[in-house]
Amino acid sequence: MPEERPAVPPTGWKLAFPMLSADGTRVGFRGVSLGGRIVYGVLDDARCGYGRRHASPAKGCDCGFYCLHTAAEAQALTCATDCGDAVILQVGVLGAYTRYERGMRYARQRVRTVRMAACRCGRPARVFVRDGTGLPGWRGLQANCHVCAAGLRVLTPAEFGRLAGPGVHVTGEAPHPADSTPPLRQELAAEAAALRARLDHFQERLRRLEEGAQ
Repeated sequence: MPEERPAVPPTGWKLAFPMLSADGTRVGFRGVSLGGRIVYGVLDDARCGYGRRHASPAKGCDCGFYCLHTAAEAQALTCATDCGDAVILQVGVLGAYTRYERGMRYARQRVRTVRMAACRCGRPARVFVRDGTGLPGWRGLQANCHVCAAGLRVLTPAEFGRLAGPGVHVTGEAPHPADSTPPLRQELAAEAAALRARLDHFQERLRRLEEGAQ
């Protein structure tokens, strides 16, 4: 293979599960396959997923960061059952890398863009909520719409971006041609349902407070 020395870092796309640190001050990501037990930061070096003490990527080992060449290929992977809640990352490929037909394997990366997946209900995702999973020191997050997230503790895209640091842009799912302009009635109905759910939640909390004061 010819040796490449690009003037600017190559760009790639990959899936990852968003994570929030236990103290709520940092965000990170974990891989969807080999790196599923390792949480990495916005700017980070690859580590061996098998726990071996060698630099990644190493010859004779599958370790290292991986990415695809196009966003469409990464989007297609979200159809897999185990990847439905993953976000799509646009990354800058840093350090040594090997280029393959569909993507790259490399040593270091910087996350540039975080694209939220659609909510499980099919509506566009607007916030992050805890998904009940986690690793030591980290809690798993998933993207939800306002309706499904009603009454839950949420992390907005702006807050996620602030915790990620400068240069990281958080966006929603890319619209499909058939639903890029959803009817206003559906949007208003979704917002109304979210408001009703929040009102019910606050009324229940108020009732408990009143009962406790008696």
